[in-house]
Amino acid sequence: MKTKIVLSLIILVIIAVVVWVKPIPQDLNYHLFADALSQWGIANFWNVLSNLPFVVFGLLGLWSLLKGQLQINTDFKAFYWVFFVGIVFVGLGSSWYHLNPNNHTLVWDRLPMTVAFMAFFTVILAEHVNELLGKRLLWPLIILGLLSIVYWQYSESVGAGDLRWYALVQFLPLIMIPFIFVLYPKPYSHSHLLWVFLGFYVVAKLLEHFDAQIFQVLSVISGHSLKHMAAALGVFFYWRYLRIRKAV
Repeated sequence: MKTKIVLSLIILVIIAVVVWVKPIPQDLNYHLFADALSQWGIANFWNVLSNLPFVVFGLLGLWSLLKGQLQINTDFKAFYWVFFVGIVFVGLGSSWYHLNPNNHTLVWDRLPMTVAFMAFFTVILAEHVNELLGKRLLWPLIILGLLSIVYWQYSESVGAGDLRWYALVQFLPLIMIPFIFVLYPKPYSHSHLLWVFLGFYVVAKLLEHFDAQIFQVLSVISGHSLKHMAAALGVFFYWRYLRIRKAV
């Protein structure tokens, strides 16, 4: 009961903060990346090419699902299909965005990312908190995630950009998942790999933040390109976790 109260309070506080703050438009400087060099006729070459690992690891996950190589509850098989298909399209959508970064192409970057992340979150809910809850929330959360992007894009089109709900969809699960890992029993072995997955996501965010500084030091590749690689490595470790874990 105390665990549920803690998680409920976290959710309520975060939602209250989102409602309280003023609308947040998309900063157009977001599209100005440190490395804008073209190679072999491909604009923003490394920011585009660095998305390839998403496609590779997404396809690896799908192949493993097809061959029955993952240690998963078959009741949740659809969750993993949605997740790994989403990861493949994260690579494709992000590549498309980076060929010509702007608010319109950014939609195709954020749509698959939201789908994949919502699928991952509902898997965590189903496996760690409550199976029925996870099953019921998969499609509603995916729809809410997609609607947050539709709303953001609409708000930008009428000159009143508002990213708050997209930020909520992205960061609320990220905040809740570590609490779930700590407060609820671990259903499978090798759970440290889940922390590795989250750790790579945090590293990816730091690399994104220090995009220009990293490019200034390394010259050949920027923080944003490394961000893609770090996030994709997180997916690889999650796949590895699904391959080797055992029920406890």
